[in-house]
Amino acid sequence: DLHGCLNAARREREFAPRLNKVIEDLRAAGAIIIHAPSGCMSHYQEHPARLRAQSVPMSKSLPPQIGAWCYSIPAEEAVDYPLDQTDGGRDDAPQEAAEWAAQLAAMGADSLRPWTRQIDLISIDGDRDYISDSGEEIWSLLEHRGISNVILAGVHTNMCVLGRPFGLRQMAKNGKNVVLLRDLTDTMYNPARAPYVSHFSGNDLIVSHIERHVCPTITSDQFLGGSPFRFRHDTRPHLVVMMAEDEYKTEETLPKFVLEELQRDFRVTYLFGSETNRHEIPGMTVLADADLLLVSVRRRLLPVGDMEILKHYVASGRPVLGIRTASHAFSVKEASLPEGLADWKSFDADLFGGNYHGHHGNTLKSTVRVVSDQPGHPLLTGVPMEPFAQGWSLYQTSPLAPGTTILMTATLDDGSQPEEPIAWTFTRRDGGRSFYTSLGSVSDFDQPGFRTMLINAAYWAVDRLPSTSTRPQPMTTP
Repeated sequence: DLHGCLNAARREREFAPRLNKVIEDLRAAGAIIIHAPSGCMSHYQEHPARLRAQSVPMSKSLPPQIGAWCYSIPAEEAVDYPLDQTDGGRDDAPQEAAEWAAQLAAMGADSLRPWTRQIDLISIDGDRDYISDSGEEIWSLLEHRGISNVILAGVHTNMCVLGRPFGLRQMAKNGKNVVLLRDLTDTMYNPARAPYVSHFSGNDLIVSHIERHVCPTITSDQFLGGSPFRFRHDTRPHLVVMMAEDEYKTEETLPKFVLEELQRDFRVTYLFGSETNRHEIPGMTVLADADLLLVSVRRRLLPVGDMEILKHYVASGRPVLGIRTASHAFSVKEASLPEGLADWKSFDADLFGGNYHGHHGNTLKSTVRVVSDQPGHPLLTGVPMEPFAQGWSLYQTSPLAPGTTILMTATLDDGSQPEEPIAWTFTRRDGGRSFYTSLGSVSDFDQPGFRTMLINAAYWAVDRLPSTSTRPQPMTTP
């Protein structure tokens, strides 16, 4: 019902109605609803749902430590935790925090732990539901009712939802089929702490950690239809990063780059090429909601339906960035296409105004130079003007189409071949903005010139400037 962090309290009240709707629909479908407002059982000591939970026979096979907090499971122990939450994750501005603490004190509430009950926006059915914050009680209830499938939602993802005795870790390690309802949860994270991303990006990082190391996740639209819930102040552009190439390890370099340089201001989805089917990139439907597409794909076909999704994204005029092998992303050398698959041989020309037709030898070194006759170009802001060594072979890309603006070129160090453009912008026929660079090998990501230009390209593509502060905008007091 309350929280010591005002922004946390605001966010809870924002998504609680949607969570209540999910609960109502699941209850009507026969699901068991357990309300677990931790530390609030005294408020519910006479409530029928609390008495019902207490009446369940205690299981004779309780898992070890099921009544204790769980701070990690083995799958998490070898990986870095994504957030610094050592300050408790409170993201209120200092003055706002002081004013909120005074309000809580005036209510007679503890400013650190002011909650006493579940939020009033979530209904409790006294005839059917259960109330408990005990790991032993909840486990016994699940066993008594023969329940194997468990959905968790609520707050806070990186604290109670993960770690409580009835949380994701305990459910997962003890064999329940548990999932997180990822759009109906929030995280205690302060953007002033590492990794210095927005609060909403911090929430995304915790969800990603859970998906990788704890359990799968689902979204409320899978029950209610429509779109997943999104906080109204989460105005980050949606960046989709598509990776399916076998040469340059961009499935490693790009996520690291995006986390360090873009996730502060962007909502990010990664699409990886299938490990079992070369011509499949699962998850293409997310392009319907994308604001920016970054492509690192090499010579793949796509199922016809997925290629249509990609073409629809492009035709809508939304921006596209391409690195390295994106110039021949969907162009294969086979004479005929397998049934059900589609290529896009003109992707380079259509999207980037490019003209990729091979590359110089891998052993030939080349040097990159910034084009000096583009003063004030937004993609050159902060880009060092000093030449630097290209990390891998020089692509043959000239001549480019009209409408391109060249920002970087490179020349073989032995001077044996003409200069080639290696980074440029292009305005497509559909009016969309595109940027392409033939840089993108592992060592290129160590070059400030490449990194800065790619950062600039992302913000330029969505017509935004990097934020100077990630603090959420003021919302109404709950």
